[in-house]
Amino acid sequence: MIKSLFERIFVAYNGSKSSQNAVMYAILMAKLYKCQVKVSYIVDVEAIKKLSLTKFIVTDEAEEIKSQLMLDGERKLRYAQELAKSKGITLETQLRYGSVWSEIIMAADEFKASLILLGGALETNYFASLNKSSISNQNSEIIGSAHCSVIVVKQPYLEQLFKMA
Repeated sequence: MIKSLFERIFVAYNGSKSSQNAVMYAILMAKLYKCQVKVSYIVDVEAIKKLSLTKFIVTDEAEEIKSQLMLDGERKLRYAQELAKSKGITLETQLRYGSVWSEIIMAADEFKASLILLGGALETNYFASLNKSSISNQNSEIIGSAHCSVIVVKQPYLEQLFKMA
């Protein structure tokens, strides 16, 4: 018998609508195919560092931004767990720090992922998505560097499908 093509799904989650769709997609896949799911939120400390070095923000502000993003990440990961629980699925979550695309690759490798799911839509409001746009803008780096298959989730009406499942 052939081994499943995806037994371990890694999801890059940043709280954006598109990455939330990727989480829902992974939950539905786990429900249908009995696979393990890990969801990571990456605090983009590299972007914060660059803003600090260019004097766009001062060091105290950088620490405050990092703290707020950490709290935001923890809250969003709890939400991902609630989504999974609503479908009878358990998923692993992780808060990470660093450059978004490289942390996604490292986290997926550590998890021994057979599939990475990414959100597919670009965020339109820059200020509302300072950390959120990182995943969408770096999809090509992730796809090119991943050691497993990558799916960019663009499923229309995913919320409705999720509610029906």
